[in-house]
Amino acid sequence: MIVVTGATGNVGRPLTRALAEAGRQVTAVSRHEAAVPDGVRHVVADLAEPTSLEPALAGATALFLLLSGDMHAAGAHPADVIGQAAAGGVRRVVLLSSQGVATRPFGPTRIALRGVEDALRDSGLDWAILRPGGFASNALWWAESVRTRRVVAAPFGDVGVPIIDPADIAEVAAACLLDDRHTTGGVYELTGPEVITPRQQADAIAATLGSPVRFHDLTRDEAKAAMAQSMPVELAEDTLDILGSPTPAEVRVSPDVQRVLDRAPRPFADWAARNVAAFR
Repeated sequence: MIVVTGATGNVGRPLTRALAEAGRQVTAVSRHEAAVPDGVRHVVADLAEPTSLEPALAGATALFLLLSGDMHAAGAHPADVIGQAAAGGVRRVVLLSSQGVATRPFGPTRIALRGVEDALRDSGLDWAILRPGGFASNALWWAESVRTRRVVAAPFGDVGVPIIDPADIAEVAAACLLDDRHTTGGVYELTGPEVITPRQQADAIAATLGSPVRFHDLTRDEAKAAMAQSMPVELAEDTLDILGSPTPAEVRVSPDVQRVLDRAPRPFADWAARNVAAFR
């Protein structure tokens, strides 16, 4: 039995499907009721309360662990999930962490993730840590403006990073859960195959749609005001720092997807083509 947390998200959904198609017993965990593939058990649990995972972990041998962005909130102890998993009989954990744990180690979320990584290393379990950079699916932030006005509005239009398709993260996670070679203490930095700017992403969406999409370059203050409507201002500032001034490590194309999957990571254009309905 393999337990997948965050099973309804951009990574968890394709991972759950891939594991089920591989013939594995899967328990999908999410905070709310959700549809899952046929044959997959669904359990509602909140990882901020590790004991709520007990029903999901019954009989499980492996765990994909994705922790929400609010895990650093006061009173939350995300590393406790590792102990809960071990106590429940789990022997293998694949943790979805973040590239920023290495490149920008001092933000609150990344400090919390570092603590979970350290707890996993010290747990005595088999483990792998996945550290993706930016997600291609973040382009869904632009979906409404593209649908209604054929406009992508974003800051730092000509600053790029090698964003990764969440489907590739899911495939790497599946490989780590199913293949012993990848859970012997591996840390995998996951990126796309090329550096791509927001302006180039808009061009790729336009090509998929077959109609022009105009790019509008927001100022940092305009972007912060928009982002602060859905996230804390501190997190908006932190995100803008990354988007506007990526470090050399954050623009490096990693070989790790190729190393695990024996193929190159998918380019952004592939993600846009598969998700074109969101932009029509």
